[in-house]
Amino acid sequence: MPDRSHGIPPTELDDDTLRREMAHLHETRHDTVLRGSEDALRAHTRRMLELESEFLRRLPAEAAPDPHRTRAGSRADAGQDRP
Repeated sequence: MPDRSHGIPPTELDDDTLRREMAHLHETRHDTVLRGSEDALRAHTRRMLELESEFLRRLPAEAAPDPHRTRAGSRADAGQDRP
C-alpha cells in the first residue's frame, strides 16, 4: 500500500481537488513557517512543491502570467518600445 501520510499523490487528484489542496496549502504556509517545526516545514514544502508541479504540468493555461505583469506587458502599457 502506498504511503499516504502526506496526502494523496497529486497525480491521483482530480483538477478541482488539486486546486483546493494547493489553495489550502498556500493558506497555511505562513503559519507553518512561523510556528511549525523543521520537520513540519520540510513536509509542507515538499507537499507544496508536489502540488504546484502537478498544477503547472496539468493546467499550464491557468498558471500563465498575466501579460500586464511581465516586463514586455509593462513596457507596452507604458507605451515603451520593446528592446
